Amino acid sequence: MNLRTIGIIISREYQNKVRKKSFLVTTFLVPVLMAALCIVPMVLMMTSKEKTKVIAVIDNSGIVRPYLEDTQTIDYVDCDLPLDEAKAKMGELGYNAVLNISELDKEAKTVTAEVTSVNPLGLDMVSSINRRINDAVEDYRVASYNIAGLEQILKDVKANVSLKTYTMDEEGKETISETGVFAAASMVLGLLVFLFITLFGSMVMSAVIEEKSSRVVEVLVSSVKATELMFGKIVGIALVALTQFVLWILLTGALVGGAAAIMGPEMLSSVSDVTAMTEMAGVDAEEITAAMGESSEIGVILGTLRNMNLPRLLGVFLLFFVFGYVLYASMFAAIGSAVENEGETNQLQLPLTIPLMIAYFIAIYTFNAPDSPIAFWGSMIPFTSPIVMLARLPFGVPGWELVLSLVLLAVTCVAMAWLSAKIYRVGILMFGKKASWKDLWKWLKQD
Repeated sequence: MNLRTIGIIISREYQNKVRKKSFLVTTFLVPVLMAALCIVPMVLMMTSKEKTKVIAVIDNSGIVRPYLEDTQTIDYVDCDLPLDEAKAKMGELGYNAVLNISELDKEAKTVTAEVTSVNPLGLDMVSSINRRINDAVEDYRVASYNIAGLEQILKDVKANVSLKTYTMDEEGKETISETGVFAAASMVLGLLVFLFITLFGSMVMSAVIEEKSSRVVEVLVSSVKATELMFGKIVGIALVALTQFVLWILLTGALVGGAAAIMGPEMLSSVSDVTAMTEMAGVDAEEITAAMGESSEIGVILGTLRNMNLPRLLGVFLLFFVFGYVLYASMFAAIGSAVENEGETNQLQLPLTIPLMIAYFIAIYTFNAPDSPIAFWGSMIPFTSPIVMLARLPFGVPGWELVLSLVLLAVTCVAMAWLSAKIYRVGILMFGKKASWKDLWKWLKQD
């Protein structure tokens, strides 16, 4: 193959894609939507405080009322009216709801409760009321045993042990770790590769079908080899995808960072993802970790993120993404060359989407058992390894497994690219017939 010719095709493919209106629209629209997904929940958390409601309490048990203390959203008031009258005059008396506690069942040591409101109460409010009633009943049951100091004994025997997790490197150095952080990183890496391969592989197939259906390809193959055209298209679209991805990150970061600067510290205090927000605000996460201490939940999370080998993660991510993309993009290109419109791709595309879906499901299972046999073999089989290996990576993978998986993926990538090129070379000039698997097999055997 002529590298200069492939370079020209890459340049042509790249410029054609980035100049399209659809590229510009998605490039600027997606960051807005992604920023909205980050900002809107924060705004809602700051502005969605429920209005204070007045709840009239009719306590027939005599044990619950002391536990119903006012909160920011609930004002409890005593009501001496009969239940039916209190319900009928809720609006007139300024009540939002009437809480009725039954008489105490001394045999079962419990009560029943019901609340009637003008409008349905929020879930948090109902849970708060229910929890306080249960506290009252539990304390009554404890007191009914007439054992001196029983309440304190129960408090003393109640355990609240927090398991700290550490990992030890080859030099014997221990670093704090949090499994939840590794699981989140595992999920993000696996999902990103799955989405990128599916999205950009389909983009390659659509580009091939577009040129074939418009007969532009007949002009192109008269000047360049079909295989050069296929590889140039794959690399060109990969560069388009990389450009768009980088712009998405930069624009989304700028929008979220701008929103954080405008909304000020209230935004920081309303979110649990302190790491991301402090980075946007230019604050050193290590200083926060030191100030809060490793024993705090946020300190553990920040400490785990700081101790992760991010350069290694990024390097391995890029290698598996590149080889995985080329592997599937070449097969998507072969399918695109065998059909004349996207409606005919369903039958041929299914064998490609099934391994991707299997890989995604294995990756989900990997969060719970990263060293299980299915996770191991999923990270070795080339058609699933780009997703599963990245899902295993945050939990620690031996070097030999990484190398072996990468070598198998690279060899399979080259083999599938060669086979796909043989199909592409014949299929790109076939018109007027819907290709079948039998046809693809015939094209593979042609010299």
